[in-house]
Amino acid sequence: MQMIIALVVAAGRGTRLGGATPKQYLLLAGKPLLRHSLETLARHRAIDRVRVVFNPGDRDLYDEAVAGLDLLPPVAGGAARQDSVRLGIESLEGFKPSRVLIHDAARPFLDGVTIDHVTAALDEAPGAIPALPVRDTVKRATGGMVGATLDRAELWRAQTPQGFRYPEILAAHRNAKGLDLSDDAAVAERAGLAVKLVAGSEANFKVTTEEDLREAERRIASGLGDVRTGQGFDVHAFGPGDHLWLCGVKLPHTHGLIGHSDADAGLHALTDATLGAIGAGDIGVHFPDSDPRWHGAPSHQFLRHAADLVKAKGGVIAHVDVTIICERPKIGPHRAAMVARIAEILGLDPARVSVKATTTEKLGFTGRGEGLAAQAIATVRLPL
Repeated sequence: MQMIIALVVAAGRGTRLGGATPKQYLLLAGKPLLRHSLETLARHRAIDRVRVVFNPGDRDLYDEAVAGLDLLPPVAGGAARQDSVRLGIESLEGFKPSRVLIHDAARPFLDGVTIDHVTAALDEAPGAIPALPVRDTVKRATGGMVGATLDRAELWRAQTPQGFRYPEILAAHRNAKGLDLSDDAAVAERAGLAVKLVAGSEANFKVTTEEDLREAERRIASGLGDVRTGQGFDVHAFGPGDHLWLCGVKLPHTHGLIGHSDADAGLHALTDATLGAIGAGDIGVHFPDSDPRWHGAPSHQFLRHAADLVKAKGGVIAHVDVTIICERPKIGPHRAAMVARIAEILGLDPARVSVKATTTEKLGFTGRGEGLAAQAIATVRLPL
């Protein structure tokens, strides 16, 4: 029986994209870039196991990115991509796979058809890569001047995953140790292995620059044309205590808030808004106050559950807006922390989170200081 293992290379730093976070862990439609291809590989019927080659210094980012996925433990990469692939391939020896697929983490739009093409071609050749024909006229330049026009009929744009019969690519990589070859097909070519071209996909592009990341966001958004909005409202009375929770942040105060959970009215309202946007009832349906499990529970659990339901429908949360209604405590000094916490819970860019505050000009129960209220709106994009 053939065993196919997919190896995802994610040990690089992504310096061309800039920023402190390696690009494979940047968010794309609410999920780390790395996770997109991992989910595709992990659910493909032909692939038995999936392993990531990573930088051990990114362990926390990695653990968060792959949470809930059934993967082999990651293996540390090397100084260059070729070193990382070799180390990853060598780590699979104990499994004795017959074939291995090697994929770049920065290609989030991998699809099952491309995987099918590559795996099927390995019945005919020791190596196979998805590729696209070059459509533009290609020039060779010398000193900034055109030196020659190349025959584009023989030129192809290589993609990943690149597939190989395991023993052959293991030997090829070991023999190429210390070299700087452009991809794994080049390693195979150097070893004299035949590499078959199969149909790639224009969607399967590599995210290298900021513009690439924006294009990836646009592609996902273009397929999520069902825009929905939900609203939520919650009220909690003040009671004994020296602090309260609001929008996931602990605030010192002269009173606490009374509730079955931590009484975080901001997150409760936002949870209801998110659930409402996908027609999934309200917070009481999912977390009834008659259930002792939720006594004193932190409300970020409720909001994360609502966000997970959105993801399960193939959707993304586009924007959330929370308004706190109270005389005290003052929200302004804590607004930035609230925005950051909600963004963290939902996996959003903070620019997609708004927290505001207002009073009722001392009218009603909030004006009398008996409690506070929160209202929220969540905008969700779902597939059509």
